[in-house]
Amino acid sequence: MNLINQAFQELYPEKTLDYNTKLIYSGQFKPYNANAQLSPTTLTIKLSKKWLKISPDIQIGLIQSLLIKFFKNRKQTFNIDLYNNFIKNIHIAIPKTRSDPALEESFKRINEKYLYGLIEQPNLKWGHSSVRKLGSYDYQSDEITISSIFKDTSAELLDYVMYHEMLHKKHKFHHTKTGRSYHHTAKFKKEEKAFENSQKIEKELTKICRKTRIKRVFFPYSFK
Repeated sequence: MNLINQAFQELYPEKTLDYNTKLIYSGQFKPYNANAQLSPTTLTIKLSKKWLKISPDIQIGLIQSLLIKFFKNRKQTFNIDLYNNFIKNIHIAIPKTRSDPALEESFKRINEKYLYGLIEQPNLKWGHSSVRKLGSYDYQSDEITISSIFKDTSAELLDYVMYHEMLHKKHKFHHTKTGRSYHHTAKFKKEEKAFENSQKIEKELTKICRKTRIKRVFFPYSFK
């Protein structure tokens, strides 16, 4: 029995998986990312090659977290708990090889002023010049990406977006017994408001986004 079938059987013991299954380890993903594809006959799950060295129990939790998105039946299992705990702590083992002087300065300003210098510096990079995706934090690669539009704005705006993403690194996510994950918890939102002039900055960011008539959205993490 392969890991997909085992994950499904443990997740839905009362059901039969009516698909062929294919598990592929690919070098095309960022570290520890994954996705799933469902055709009329086959369920294919692709994992980063980094997963090959990780415990099968944790891999089963990852696969189960993908399955519940397909079958829309939220459940919680011991394996999913193992997987979530692994993701929350994976930053410790991720090599820090990417940085940028402007982003690093912003990170250090925020870390010292608001976070007591306690946040380990992640990988830092500029993203596309986008007002749809102002910033993101990827748990699997321990990487903060900031839209390139902030290369030409005030340090205050850059710092605010950096702060938001650093809070994702700090707070991770809350996973409930029903299988839901929350990234913007009450604690997260309260701490975000502690940023000096946060309401004024939110209005400035809204103006920037309205110039292209696209609503501002933050994306905390995604599987690719």
